Amino acid sequence: MSAMTLSERFARHLAGLRYEALPQAALDASRRIMRDTLAVAWAGSEAPGLAELRRGMASAGTESVLWGTGQRTSALDAAFLNGVAAAALDYDALHLDAVVHSDIVLLPSMLAIAEREHIDGRRFIAALAAATDIMCRLGQATRDHSGWFYTSIHGVFAAAAGCAMLLGLKESAIRDAFGIALFQVGGTQQSMVEKSLTKRAMSAIAARAGLFSALLARAGTTAPREAFEGKFGFYNLYESGDPAVAARALGERYHGVETSTKKFPSCGCNHAVIEATLQLAKEHDLKPDDVLGARAVISNYMNRLVGAPYDPGSNPQVAAQFSVQYSVAAALLQRRLGVAQIQADAARDPAAIALARKVEVVIDDARAGQLAPAEVEIHTQSKGWLKRRIAALPGSPESPLSEAELQDKVRECMSLGSRPLSASAIDRLSARIARIEALPDMAALFEGL
Repeated sequence: MSAMTLSERFARHLAGLRYEALPQAALDASRRIMRDTLAVAWAGSEAPGLAELRRGMASAGTESVLWGTGQRTSALDAAFLNGVAAAALDYDALHLDAVVHSDIVLLPSMLAIAEREHIDGRRFIAALAAATDIMCRLGQATRDHSGWFYTSIHGVFAAAAGCAMLLGLKESAIRDAFGIALFQVGGTQQSMVEKSLTKRAMSAIAARAGLFSALLARAGTTAPREAFEGKFGFYNLYESGDPAVAARALGERYHGVETSTKKFPSCGCNHAVIEATLQLAKEHDLKPDDVLGARAVISNYMNRLVGAPYDPGSNPQVAAQFSVQYSVAAALLQRRLGVAQIQADAARDPAAIALARKVEVVIDDARAGQLAPAEVEIHTQSKGWLKRRIAALPGSPESPLSEAELQDKVRECMSLGSRPLSASAIDRLSARIARIEALPDMAALFEGL
């Protein structure tokens, strides 16, 4: 084993990384996605099941803030509970090529330990940018998409790395953090198939596990150096991957700059379809009673996650977020798909259910893209068939949201949740994130809100 392993290459890079070496674009992207993730978690703090989780699982600790609530708990519990809130609305950012939602794992774990350890903002944002890059690299190095939830299985490694950086661990201990994370890998797409609340818990489990891995490494726990390539390592037992791809241009290119910001609080597999439906509905002033039927033409990957017949069931919010039929119906009925459209009452609306049943899912096996392109065909009484194809996902680098759209999303989300913020408080928090390098202590991020 003379050659350097992937864990060792990552650890050497991260241990020697300094803020000054990071491209401005990577730092800017981290601030943008941090603001977005905090916003969607704020709104997600009152999603079904969250209050019960906080009551049942939050310890009496005071190390870290529970976003959107005004409560505090231990760093480990905050990593988990904030992770659930961040994932709850499926409104969080996504790297399309790596197919990972980095910040719903990294921000909960890293901000929790940064508060506890009183890390300054400059060091924090540098570590966040570096950990985001690691997570994207791991996602890009695996291509089988065999049923694992990439956000969780790659996120635990990246969270371990980011938290290890914030804890000031040396190269060997960062390598051990990767090795410890190997024994906590988990999370599959079965939650999406069955529309269960574990969907929003998987990334949170990874967030807590990543922080726990870094803490174990700091305590001196040693671990395998071949966490990825070993006979019983990640690539041989979980998902095959190429370490050369993961390490390519390490330290030269930071993949977090390619992260997409979601326009809709729904699974990314629905977004191109939602955008196409909204465009047609607005351009042609479509009325629901004029619609005879519709088709959503999507890839097999999309179908696996959002193509099942729509049934609100016992978890209507999750069902709505993971149904392309409901997405089309809600877009036609409401001319928007925002937080209000994924609430239980909206998901159970008989008119939405009836319209969703008119939507046929057509699988195009030739489509290689996981989330785009997609097409919508709407059959109307008055205008016949109307068609629209969306090639680039809204919010992606090819079709980015404007700063005004991003600000509107932040204001909408942070005015919701268990403890809504005033407009002035939202502006103060946004300003702190924009100037995070000047923050002497991350524990002060939420002070005075």
